[in-house]
Amino acid sequence: MNLDIIDKLVKAMEREELDAIVLLSPENFAYATGFIVPSQPILRWRHAAVVVTRDGRSALLAVDMEETTVRDREPGADLRVWAEFENNAMPVLGDLLRDLGLGSSRIGIETGYMPARDADSLRRLLPKARWEAADGLLDRLRMVKTPRELDVLRRVSRITDAAIREAFMSVKTGDTEMDLAGAVTAGLYRLGAEHFRLLIVATGERSRLPNVGPTDRKLRRGDLIRLEVFGVLQGYHAGVCRTGAVQEPSAEAERIWANFVGCRDLLSERIREGASSAQVYRDFLVKFGELGYDPISFVGHGIGLFLHEEPYLGSVGDWTLEEGMVLGVEPLVYGPKFGLQMKDVVVVTADGAERLSDVTDTDSLLIVP
Repeated sequence: MNLDIIDKLVKAMEREELDAIVLLSPENFAYATGFIVPSQPILRWRHAAVVVTRDGRSALLAVDMEETTVRDREPGADLRVWAEFENNAMPVLGDLLRDLGLGSSRIGIETGYMPARDADSLRRLLPKARWEAADGLLDRLRMVKTPRELDVLRRVSRITDAAIREAFMSVKTGDTEMDLAGAVTAGLYRLGAEHFRLLIVATGERSRLPNVGPTDRKLRRGDLIRLEVFGVLQGYHAGVCRTGAVQEPSAEAERIWANFVGCRDLLSERIREGASSAQVYRDFLVKFGELGYDPISFVGHGIGLFLHEEPYLGSVGDWTLEEGMVLGVEPLVYGPKFGLQMKDVVVVTADGAERLSDVTDTDSLLIVP
C-alpha cells in the first residue's frame, strides 16, 4: 500500500467526518496501492476496491481471476475475493465492510464510477450505512502530489520524452506514420514504461487533427509531424508532445514555434505557488495572441492517475496553484492546413514551473532527414 496516500486519506476522513472511503475506480485503486488490476479498466464489471478506514486500516476486494496478481503485489493484505460468474462482488464487499465494523457508518464512495445497480445492491446489503459521494474529495487530494508521486511522474515524463525523441531520430523521408508509432511504443517499453495511452501520430495535412492515430501515410518533404503519447508507470500518466518537420520547416512553422518557445518560458515563470490558474491563462493569451490564431479553451491541465485532472489553466474555473501540483502544459495551433504542439509535464514550485519532461531541447523544431 502507498502509506503516504493512506495517511492523506485518513486526514481527509477526519476533516470530512467519514468513517471509511471505498476506492473503486482503477485509477483510485492505483492511488492507494501503486498498481492497476490489469483487466479492471478493460472489463469494468471486474470490480476491485480498496477500503480505508478512519483509523488507518485497509482491505482489498478483487475478482477471482485477478486474485493471484493482487496477492503477489500485496502479500500481507486483507483480501476478499469474489467469483466473477456468481456475480457476488457487492455481497462480498458488503461482508468486508461489516467485518470492519462499518455496517452503520458514514462511508465515502465513488458515485461517479459505480454502476447504479451495484450502488442499489450495496444500499440494500447495508441499509444502516450512510453513503457519501467521495469523488470531489478524491479529486482534490490527487491535485497535490506527494514526493513519491513526483518521483514516479518525473521518471515516466523522462521516459516518454526520450522515447519520442528517439522515434524522431529513427525515421526518414519515405517512412510512414506506422514506423513512427512502432518506434515510439518500442522505446517506451524498452526505457521502462509499463503501458501507454492515446498515441497520436499526425503528419502533413493530418497534423491539424487533434487526436488521431497513425496510418500508412508516408513522410514527405515539408511535412509537419505531431507525435504525442501518454507513457504510464504505476498508473501515472505523462503526456508529452513534440513537433518536427521533414527535411525543412516552412517559415510559418518556424514563426509559430518561436512563439511557442516564448509561451513556454512565460508559463514557466507564471506557474508558481499561489498563482491564479485563470490569470496564468490570461497572461498566456497575450503572448499567444501575437500569432493571430485562435487558442483552445485551456493551455494546461492537471495530470497524474487520469490523463486530465484538475486544475485547468483555462477560460473556465480558477484554482490557486499549490506546490506539488503537476500539469500538462501545451501551447498548440490547429490551423486549416497544419498543426503544431509543444506539450510538457511540469510541477509547480515556489519559484516557477519545473519541467519534468526535460530530455528534448524544444528551442527549435525537430528535423527528420
